[in-house]
Amino acid sequence: MKRFFDLITAFFGILLLWPLLLVIAILIKIKMPGPIFFIQKRVGQHGKLFTMIKLRTMKVNHGGSSISVKGESRITPLGAVMRKYKLDELPGLINVLIGDMSFVGPRPDVPGYADKLEGDDRKILLLKPGITGPASMKYSNEEEILALQDDPIKYNDEVIYPDKVRINLAYLENQSILLDLKIIIYTVLRKKLNEPWM
Repeated sequence: MKRFFDLITAFFGILLLWPLLLVIAILIKIKMPGPIFFIQKRVGQHGKLFTMIKLRTMKVNHGGSSISVKGESRITPLGAVMRKYKLDELPGLINVLIGDMSFVGPRPDVPGYADKLEGDDRKILLLKPGITGPASMKYSNEEEILALQDDPIKYNDEVIYPDKVRINLAYLENQSILLDLKIIIYTVLRKKLNEPWM
Protein backbone atom coordinates (compact mmCIF):
# COMPACT_ATOMS: atom_id res chain seq x y z
CA MET A 1 0.00 0.00 0.00
CA LYS A 2 2.79 2.42 0.90
CA ARG A 3 4.60 1.70 -2.38
CA PHE A 4 1.40 2.25 -4.39
CA PHE A 5 0.84 5.54 -2.55
CA ASP A 6 4.44 6.61 -3.29
CA LEU A 7 4.14 5.72 -6.98
CA ILE A 8 0.91 7.64 -7.56
CA THR A 9 1.97 10.68 -5.53
CA ALA A 10 5.43 10.90 -7.11
CA PHE A 11 4.01 10.53 -10.62
CA PHE A 12 1.46 13.32 -10.19
CA GLY A 13 3.97 15.40 -8.23
CA ILE A 14 6.42 15.34 -11.16
CA LEU A 15 3.56 16.02 -13.57
CA LEU A 16 2.48 19.11 -11.64
CA LEU A 17 5.87 20.45 -10.58
CA TRP A 18 8.02 20.03 -13.71
CA PRO A 19 7.47 23.69 -14.79
CA LEU A 20 8.78 24.85 -11.39
CA LEU A 21 11.72 22.45 -11.66
CA LEU A 22 12.50 23.82 -15.12
CA VAL A 23 12.48 27.45 -13.90
CA ILE A 24 14.75 26.60 -10.95
CA ALA A 25 17.11 24.64 -13.21
CA ILE A 26 17.42 27.67 -15.53
CA LEU A 27 18.11 29.97 -12.57
CA ILE A 28 20.80 27.62 -11.28
CA LYS A 29 22.45 27.55 -14.69
CA ILE A 30 22.41 31.36 -14.91
CA LYS A 31 23.41 32.23 -11.34
CA MET A 32 25.50 29.22 -10.27
CA PRO A 33 27.89 28.06 -13.02
CA GLY A 34 28.28 24.30 -12.95
CA PRO A 35 25.92 21.32 -12.79
CA ILE A 36 22.23 21.76 -12.04
CA PHE A 37 21.95 18.65 -9.91
CA PHE A 38 23.76 17.49 -6.80
CA ILE A 39 24.19 13.71 -7.02
CA GLN A 40 25.51 11.70 -4.09
CA LYS A 41 25.56 8.14 -2.81
CA ARG A 42 23.37 7.71 0.27
CA VAL A 43 22.40 4.76 2.44
CA GLY A 44 19.00 3.34 1.61
CA GLN A 45 16.78 0.51 2.82
CA HIS A 46 18.67 -2.46 4.30
CA GLY A 47 21.89 -0.41 4.13
CA LYS A 48 22.13 -0.55 0.34
CA LEU A 49 23.63 2.49 -1.36
CA PHE A 50 21.61 4.43 -3.91
CA THR A 51 22.15 7.61 -5.91
CA MET A 52 20.23 10.55 -4.46
CA ILE A 53 19.34 13.51 -6.69
CA LYS A 54 18.90 17.07 -5.43
CA LEU A 55 19.10 20.52 -6.96
CA ARG A 56 22.55 21.99 -6.32
CA THR A 57 22.62 24.68 -3.64
CA MET A 58 26.37 24.99 -3.05
CA LYS A 59 29.41 26.20 -4.92
CA VAL A 60 31.27 23.63 -7.00
CA ASN A 61 34.23 21.94 -5.23
CA HIS A 62 33.49 23.57 -1.89
CA GLY A 63 35.25 20.79 0.08
CA GLY A 64 33.04 21.18 3.15
CA SER A 65 31.71 18.71 5.72
CA SER A 66 28.62 16.53 5.36
CA ILE A 67 26.55 18.78 7.63
CA SER A 68 25.35 22.23 6.63
CA VAL A 69 25.17 25.37 8.76
CA LYS A 70 23.09 28.42 7.93
CA GLY A 71 25.16 31.28 6.52
CA GLU A 72 28.03 29.13 5.24
CA SER A 73 29.90 30.74 2.35
CA ARG A 74 29.67 27.53 0.32
CA ILE A 75 25.86 27.93 0.12
CA THR A 76 24.95 30.35 -2.67
CA PRO A 77 22.22 33.03 -2.23
CA LEU A 78 19.92 31.14 -4.61
CA GLY A 79 20.83 27.92 -2.81
CA ALA A 80 19.85 29.46 0.54
CA VAL A 81 16.37 30.27 -0.79
CA MET A 82 15.98 26.75 -2.21
CA ARG A 83 17.04 25.20 1.08
CA LYS A 84 14.70 27.42 3.11
CA TYR A 85 11.67 26.25 1.13
CA LYS A 86 13.03 22.71 0.53
CA LEU A 87 12.91 23.24 -3.24
CA ASP A 88 16.24 21.46 -3.61
CA GLU A 89 14.43 18.27 -2.55
CA LEU A 90 12.04 18.23 -5.53
CA PRO A 91 14.16 15.86 -7.69
CA GLY A 92 13.74 13.36 -4.87
CA LEU A 93 10.40 12.60 -6.53
CA ILE A 94 12.44 10.72 -9.13
CA ASN A 95 14.04 8.64 -6.36
CA VAL A 96 10.56 7.89 -5.01
CA LEU A 97 9.26 6.94 -8.44
CA ILE A 98 12.05 4.43 -9.09
CA GLY A 99 11.74 2.98 -5.59
CA ASP A 100 14.93 4.11 -3.86
CA MET A 101 13.02 6.40 -1.52
CA SER A 102 9.57 6.86 -0.03
CA PHE A 103 7.70 10.11 0.53
CA VAL A 104 7.92 9.62 4.30
CA GLY A 105 10.84 8.07 6.13
CA PRO A 106 14.21 8.90 7.67
CA ARG A 107 16.41 11.26 5.70
CA PRO A 108 19.03 9.18 3.84
CA ASP A 109 22.40 9.34 5.57
CA VAL A 110 25.84 9.46 4.06
CA PRO A 111 27.61 6.12 4.67
CA GLY A 112 29.72 7.42 7.55
CA TYR A 113 26.71 8.18 9.73
CA ALA A 114 24.80 5.01 8.92
CA ASP A 115 27.90 3.00 9.90
CA LYS A 116 27.58 4.36 13.45
CA LEU A 117 24.21 2.72 13.99
CA GLU A 118 24.39 -0.15 16.48
CA GLY A 119 22.00 -2.68 18.01
CA ASP A 120 18.30 -1.81 17.76
CA ASP A 121 19.18 1.53 16.15
CA ARG A 122 19.95 -0.38 12.95
CA LYS A 123 16.23 -1.19 12.66
CA ILE A 124 15.73 2.19 11.00
CA LEU A 125 17.49 0.68 7.97
CA LEU A 126 14.35 -1.44 7.51
CA LEU A 127 12.68 1.76 6.30
CA LYS A 128 13.11 3.36 2.92
CA PRO A 129 14.55 6.83 3.34
CA GLY A 130 12.08 9.65 2.80
CA ILE A 131 11.79 13.12 1.33
CA THR A 132 10.18 14.15 4.60
CA GLY A 133 9.60 12.49 7.94
CA PRO A 134 8.94 13.20 11.61
CA ALA A 135 12.62 13.73 12.42
CA SER A 136 13.08 16.00 9.38
CA MET A 137 10.09 18.04 10.51
CA LYS A 138 11.34 18.44 14.07
CA TYR A 139 14.69 19.63 12.73
CA SER A 140 13.41 21.62 9.77
CA ASN A 141 15.52 24.50 11.11
CA GLU A 142 18.56 22.30 11.69
CA GLU A 143 20.95 24.63 9.87
CA GLU A 144 19.90 27.53 12.12
CA ILE A 145 20.34 25.38 15.25
CA LEU A 146 23.82 24.32 14.16
CA ALA A 147 24.79 27.92 13.35
CA LEU A 148 24.33 28.77 17.05
CA GLN A 149 26.72 26.05 18.27
CA ASP A 150 30.42 26.48 19.02
CA ASP A 151 31.09 23.05 17.52
CA PRO A 152 28.29 22.24 15.01
CA ILE A 153 29.66 18.81 14.07
CA LYS A 154 29.94 17.71 17.71
CA TYR A 155 26.44 19.00 18.50
CA ASN A 156 25.03 17.17 15.49
CA ASP A 157 26.78 13.92 16.40
CA GLU A 158 25.93 14.02 20.12
CA VAL A 159 22.49 15.67 20.21
CA ILE A 160 20.66 15.95 16.87
CA TYR A 161 21.61 12.66 15.21
CA PRO A 162 20.77 10.43 18.24
CA ASP A 163 17.43 12.23 18.62
CA LYS A 164 16.65 11.68 14.92
CA VAL A 165 17.40 7.97 15.37
CA ARG A 166 15.02 7.83 18.35
CA ILE A 167 12.24 9.56 16.39
CA ASN A 168 12.74 7.33 13.34
CA LEU A 169 12.55 4.19 15.49
CA ALA A 170 9.24 5.44 16.89
CA TYR A 171 8.02 6.08 13.34
CA LEU A 172 8.98 2.50 12.41
CA GLU A 173 6.76 1.20 15.21
CA ASN A 174 3.82 3.50 14.43
CA GLN A 175 3.88 3.95 10.65
CA SER A 176 0.63 3.95 8.68
CA ILE A 177 -0.75 5.55 5.53
CA LEU A 178 -2.82 7.95 7.64
CA LEU A 179 0.27 9.02 9.59
CA ASP A 180 2.19 9.48 6.32
CA LEU A 181 -0.60 11.67 4.94
CA LYS A 182 -0.58 13.75 8.11
CA ILE A 183 3.20 14.18 7.92
CA ILE A 184 3.04 15.21 4.23
CA ILE A 185 0.25 17.76 4.89
CA TYR A 186 2.08 19.24 7.87
CA THR A 187 5.29 19.41 5.84
CA VAL A 188 3.55 21.36 3.06
CA LEU A 189 1.99 23.70 5.65
CA ARG A 190 5.40 24.05 7.36
CA LYS A 191 3.89 22.97 10.68
CA LYS A 192 5.51 20.71 13.24
CA LEU A 193 4.07 17.52 14.67
CA ASN A 194 4.47 16.85 18.35
CA GLU A 195 5.41 13.52 19.85
CA PRO A 196 4.12 11.10 21.09
CA TRP A 197 3.07 9.61 18.78
CA MET A 198 1.91 12.11 16.25
